[in-house]
Amino acid sequence: MANVKTAKFQIGQVVRHRIFPFRGVIFDVDPQFANTDEWYEAIPAEMRPSKDQPFYHLLAENEDTEYVAYVSEQNLLDDSSGEPVRHPQLKDLFERTSDGGYARKAIARH
Repeated sequence: MANVKTAKFQIGQVVRHRIFPFRGVIFDVDPQFANTDEWYEAIPAEMRPSKDQPFYHLLAENEDTEYVAYVSEQNLLDDSSGEPVRHPQLKDLFERTSDGGYARKAIARH
């Protein structure tokens, strides 16, 4: 059985990239790499993270635009700035909490 690590960050948490100037809200977590080999191989070898760590799906933003990012745990840091994230899909999935974070919206079940 694979050695699966516990995720350091959680859904709804605001994080920023350790190297590149973007931040975002986590909306999903893979316990280990679960993207395509093509995506992985496109990362320069000297920067390529290990596949055996959690990878996070972010509603991300940088200075110019909003997008979805897939980032290894080793490349994320907590963003405790309290500044809101402006991604347009946030309102579909999350509600803003009083401490500046994001909580999942309740899903109506029938």
